Amino acid sequence: MTTLRSPVLPAAAALLLSACAAEAPAPGETDAVVPAAPARQVDVATTVAFTEGPTVDEAGNVYFTDFPNNRIMRLSTEGALTTFRQPSHGANGLIFDNEWRLLACEAGDGDMILPRITRTNIETGEVEVLADDYEGLQLHQPNDVTIDGSGRVYFTDRPGPNPRADQTGVHGVYRIDPDGTIERILTEPEIERPNGLVISPDDRTFYLIEAAGNEGGARMIRAYDLADDGTVGNMRVFHDFYPGRSGDGMTIDAEGNLWVAAGLNRLRGSSETLDTPAGVHVFAPDGELVEFIPIPEDTVTNVAFGGPDLSTLYVTAGKTLFRVETDVTGTRR
Repeated sequence: MTTLRSPVLPAAAALLLSACAAEAPAPGETDAVVPAAPARQVDVATTVAFTEGPTVDEAGNVYFTDFPNNRIMRLSTEGALTTFRQPSHGANGLIFDNEWRLLACEAGDGDMILPRITRTNIETGEVEVLADDYEGLQLHQPNDVTIDGSGRVYFTDRPGPNPRADQTGVHGVYRIDPDGTIERILTEPEIERPNGLVISPDDRTFYLIEAAGNEGGARMIRAYDLADDGTVGNMRVFHDFYPGRSGDGMTIDAEGNLWVAAGLNRLRGSSETLDTPAGVHVFAPDGELVEFIPIPEDTVTNVAFGGPDLSTLYVTAGKTLFRVETDVTGTRR
């Protein structure tokens, strides 16, 4: 992949994005030197409220979540925006599995629907609960989800108040096997605040974003060896975002490059700084930052490949779903 270094968007893209752009950092607010992608045309695919969890179905339709309005949205290949499901029960991360069923991380409704991972048959509308507890304790805040080539599902459950006062539970990273068995593969204190996750195309490396906003908290991408049985080991720090805002969601292309939504355009009252610029950060498998695509909306939340040849990158950020044409072949992870 070519390393590009100019931070300037194409003029057409800059004009197109100006109506929904958040305030950009003033010159000098960050001195981070990162490669940029001036040739990338970044278009607004649609504007909603607060977008997350993009994923693309077999036909090329984009599904993503609008968390504040408690709904899952669908953008057709013709550009028609519709509501796929409302209420979504606090849906956040989404992905289509190997059989084109929609997996969703749901925070629940605080009453009848507790935090859970669901799987929806798009043709019939049938919703199946894959996980809502572990060893008798309810999940906390399921955040993001991915798959491997064997049909196993991996998801992050972030720390936070448990919906049941009589249960404390433990947050972590979980694996759901095809037979329905649930295993926790990572937990505290070895991880702090798990967020996005993805698996390499060869199923040998497991990547996890840590997104702790507290002073001194882990803001990094961890990499692990992924064994044939779905367990992980040999942790190493793939990239450290500290003291800037960490990554949120990510995807991976066919060559194993990570495309990570990260950074801020303006401070938001946490200990996070502007050292990580807001956009899509592209890392080679060896951890080198090889490309940066600026996104002017706060905050950049997630990414997914779609389009006929999996070369279109969809980016959720703030109230907007962006579309970026790339020169790579993506994956659906």
